[in-house]
Amino acid sequence: MLSRNPNPMEQPIWSPSEERIERANLLRFMRFVREELGDNGDLNRHAALYEFSIRQPERFWTLVWDFCGIKASGERTPVLVDGDKMPGARWFPNVRLNFAQNLLRFDDERVALLFRGEDGSSVRITYAELRRQVAALAAALKASGVGIGDRVAGFMPNIPETVIAMLATASLGAVWSSCSPDFGVNGVIDRFGQIQPKVLFTAGSYQYGGKRFSCLDKIAEVATQITSIERVIVVPYTERPADISHVRGAQHLADFVADHADAPLEFTATPFDHPLYIMYSSGTTGVPKCIVHGAGGTLLQHLKELVLHTDLEREDRIFYYTTCGWMMWNWLVSSLAVGATVVLYDGNPAWPGPQALWDLIDEFGISVFGTSAKWISAVEKAGVKPRESHKLTSLRTILSTGSPLAPESYDYVYRDVKARVMLASISGGTDIVSCFALGSPLKPVYRGELQCRGLGMKVAVLNEAGEPVVEETGELSCLAPFPCMPVGFWNDPDGSKYHAAYFETHANVWCHGDFARLTAHGGVVIYGRSDATLNPGGVRIGTAEIYRQVEQLPEVLESLCIGQDWDGDVRVVLFVRLREGVQLDDALRERIRTQIRANTTPRHVPAKIIQVPDLPRTISGKIVELAVRNVVHGRPVKNTDALANPQALEHFRDVAELASA
Repeated sequence: MLSRNPNPMEQPIWSPSEERIERANLLRFMRFVREELGDNGDLNRHAALYEFSIRQPERFWTLVWDFCGIKASGERTPVLVDGDKMPGARWFPNVRLNFAQNLLRFDDERVALLFRGEDGSSVRITYAELRRQVAALAAALKASGVGIGDRVAGFMPNIPETVIAMLATASLGAVWSSCSPDFGVNGVIDRFGQIQPKVLFTAGSYQYGGKRFSCLDKIAEVATQITSIERVIVVPYTERPADISHVRGAQHLADFVADHADAPLEFTATPFDHPLYIMYSSGTTGVPKCIVHGAGGTLLQHLKELVLHTDLEREDRIFYYTTCGWMMWNWLVSSLAVGATVVLYDGNPAWPGPQALWDLIDEFGISVFGTSAKWISAVEKAGVKPRESHKLTSLRTILSTGSPLAPESYDYVYRDVKARVMLASISGGTDIVSCFALGSPLKPVYRGELQCRGLGMKVAVLNEAGEPVVEETGELSCLAPFPCMPVGFWNDPDGSKYHAAYFETHANVWCHGDFARLTAHGGVVIYGRSDATLNPGGVRIGTAEIYRQVEQLPEVLESLCIGQDWDGDVRVVLFVRLREGVQLDDALRERIRTQIRANTTPRHVPAKIIQVPDLPRTISGKIVELAVRNVVHGRPVKNTDALANPQALEHFRDVAELASA
């Protein structure tokens, strides 16, 4: 086990100003908690609040509920039943609520959705108009037979109609599931075929990287093979009108809602744990798991994260670069419950140039800007310095997730983007539709660290003996139930698949699959997925530790690292994608090895470094280490439809260099 000693000379790279602390929602929440508890103790510090939240979770989550003003009916007691069981714990069993009602609590002329397409198209929808459009679509769905528990699916780009379709579905107590339109036919069927939707929404086409792609031929085949689909609702986007004559059950959106323009907005109340979303695992090692998330847990957790950790207010404009197949879309849309303006973008984030998303900040006055760690690294590599080219006056928070944010990316943000901004690297996943580690407007930012564990989440790092450790690496885990745990997996009646996914390593402990370290001052460092952890000589190494060093070299655009079984052990193999025109020679190999050795340990140094023209990645942009490892070892990759570029796997098959010492 690799041990890390805290550096007493370590200084934060950013600290909140007194003004920011004083106006933070989290400080107001601390005061609210003290008033409610009649406690004048030390609950004015983040660390003390966190300890309270995991020591008295029932009280904590009830206070979050009150502070965020969740609309519901029924008795809130008991708060937690079978709290000693994980899985098996149930939250607020006597409560009934509607997710869409809580997101549509505002009814005024403030802008709810701001949309910008890659092609320059834009849309503004106020909260009042959003309610009208949701009401009309919900009435149309209801007239088509959609009701409680029915599934509605979206094969949709990130446009306002996708949000409206989700809200209309949720208002009826039905279940929403979506994926992005760049999935292939088999990828869609592997997902939606398991959940048997009654209605499918699709765009006629979408644009990416300056090119238009039709969705309808794929959807025609999907509708033929998934016989549960009764209607296909075609949304106009980059093509008006689309020819839908070859799609079974197809109808244009305008025609579908035509008779329901004046329908009242109604909400069907459901139990707290009633299914709201069905989301999917990456599917790179088999058919994707269908993860079911409940309405109440999703709402309560998202409001905690948005209001307390992200410090979101009604005056904010919040953006996250995401597709509708990534959980960050679901997280972003929950910002409507705060009354903030949600900014949507659909298209290539580097089109027509790497500054495209930075342009949105100035154009729309975005105050909370979210993206992936890979995108931040890519724009730095492209030489973009927004501090010199953009005003960024409105920007006060940058969020990053998707993979560990390298320490050098922290340097880039504070040097070349904006010095007075909270950089919150956050981490969780589709599994919990939220985060285990987040930011805090009251805490400093340390280079390379996520600021804190999520309030109410009893997060620990466990060593190989299952013991909680600090300043040592181990398995990121959660030791107690939390409201946004999945309701279960679809088509898993005895819960065995759900149990096997998270609870087999330690009884009553959620093992998340991340290799991590808790720091002495309460931060979290993520080293990558623990199932992709390297074990040369029996020493566990996180792949992110290697990426952080390699990708500092200007010649290297990105890299992928695996452990290759070799001579009774495991050897580290590094694949690199280099800048155009650069070739991997012995001199560059030695620079890479020197960079890694000087900044990590000798065991991190790859035995083999190999250049490839492309790296395989999922539709949401995550590099797939396990798929490459399977190819290198001659094992099949079970579900290439989960990949955006499955052809890239061929670069790793039968590589001559991997057959020799």
